[in-house]
Amino acid sequence: PHQAIEIIPTRHLSPRDVPRLLVVETAFPPDDRSLGYERGTSVSQAWAQATTMVAIEVAGKIAARLDELAGIRDGRSDRDRRSGRDRRSGGERSEATDQPDRNERLRSFCRQFAERAFRRPLLDDEQRLFVAEQFEDAAGAADAETAVKRVVLRVLKSPRFLYREAGLGEFDAHARAAWMSYALWDSLPDAPLREAAAAGALATREQVAAQAERMLADPRTKAKLREFLHQWLNLDRFHDLSKDGELFPGFEEALTTDLRTSLDLFLDDVIWNGPSDFRQLLLSDSLYANGRLAKFYDLDLPDDAAFQKVSFEPDRRAGVLTHPYLLSGFAYHSTSSPIHRGVFVSRSVLGRFLKPPPEAVTPLAPDLHPDLTTRDRVELQTKDTSCQRCHGLINPLGFPLEHFDAAGRYRNEEQDRPIDARGTYLNRAGERIEFNAARELATFLAASEEVHGAFVEQLFHGMMRQPVRAFGPDVLPRLERSFAGNEFSVQRLLVEMVTESALAAGDVLAAAR
Repeated sequence: PHQAIEIIPTRHLSPRDVPRLLVVETAFPPDDRSLGYERGTSVSQAWAQATTMVAIEVAGKIAARLDELAGIRDGRSDRDRRSGRDRRSGGERSEATDQPDRNERLRSFCRQFAERAFRRPLLDDEQRLFVAEQFEDAAGAADAETAVKRVVLRVLKSPRFLYREAGLGEFDAHARAAWMSYALWDSLPDAPLREAAAAGALATREQVAAQAERMLADPRTKAKLREFLHQWLNLDRFHDLSKDGELFPGFEEALTTDLRTSLDLFLDDVIWNGPSDFRQLLLSDSLYANGRLAKFYDLDLPDDAAFQKVSFEPDRRAGVLTHPYLLSGFAYHSTSSPIHRGVFVSRSVLGRFLKPPPEAVTPLAPDLHPDLTTRDRVELQTKDTSCQRCHGLINPLGFPLEHFDAAGRYRNEEQDRPIDARGTYLNRAGERIEFNAARELATFLAASEEVHGAFVEQLFHGMMRQPVRAFGPDVLPRLERSFAGNEFSVQRLLVEMVTESALAAGDVLAAAR
């Protein structure tokens, strides 16, 4: 998504076998994103209809591979199994369908399917309702297949599956396991987590933290964290990123694909290789580049070079703030945009609230003021008192990035005049901080308690899909202290977040009922 079609790079290939997955074809209506994170906040008729269609789709797919999924092996192909032929003997029925324990195996499969879907062992009445009743009249193979389809349909349409907290009384170990798996994976608990819940080994902080540490290594954790980082960096707004072809020759779709890949490789490197120090997201003087990026951004690499980590203008650049992909995204077609860059620093990095502008205003066209720099035009257009209520914060945080043009390349001059990259920030304590250019801005941000607190709060919301303050007034300060005490390790912060929320979630849900 958001990239050019290309041959799958070797970094995405693995020699390991992976489980076969079913990707449903039914389309769901989009989730609500009013708070910046995807959430299913309402049950519409379209959503309810989609869940029904998916249940029917999954039931059909399971029926097509039923004996294999239920552990009944008979050596036939899927086509033979569906048609009832036995290719080994030429008969019309297989040995598998005549096995005396086939119905019991199918019942066992259905029971396991329901337990996985409901994220807990079935109670006796649930076993009877969802499984046993469907098999009461299943005399032959066709009846048994119909019974399995009914089980799948009933399970996948049950509130116990569709809503994580539905039907729960006490927030028990199985609910805690599900909370943890959805926090880190957006998926069901795996076997070790289910076994820990069944054994009562999710009762203490140490036990929960140990499972969370284990779960960090799963690719699903990395995928969900990357999704959060993309939201934190506002990448979802970078659609059809393009620039003026005369001013920026070579800035094409393939280059923007490489820029996004470069940013993802940088994020993965900081978070998952080494100390996982959040501050390096803002301070690192390196990035990943290949031959195409090197040519456009004047790096010393061969034209056919694969992606590799390189030092990139260490005295000028600093982490994500000056990554060319973000600088290009927070810019116009032909000029930079201190306002877009300042809004990003204000909202995402510092966590400051900004009201939407009272009315849409078209930026002053450079052609109308050919002698003015971009900074001059922004100051001219936002000088009114009503504008300064927000732009007094925004502009001084965007101006330090003015050394970088609309494509993220460094420049010393604009309109034959030296770049003015001075900026200021009035912090929540009323102290005015001054900085000049990107690296000084990044140094301030990396050391700012406001930035640390904003990241903790946003990460919690992004991973748990719940505001941190819903868990009590002490949780956010406690996580902030832990973050600083662990040298701002993002991995350790994830473990602490999952542990804190999993231990407190029962009380939060009980209060919400």
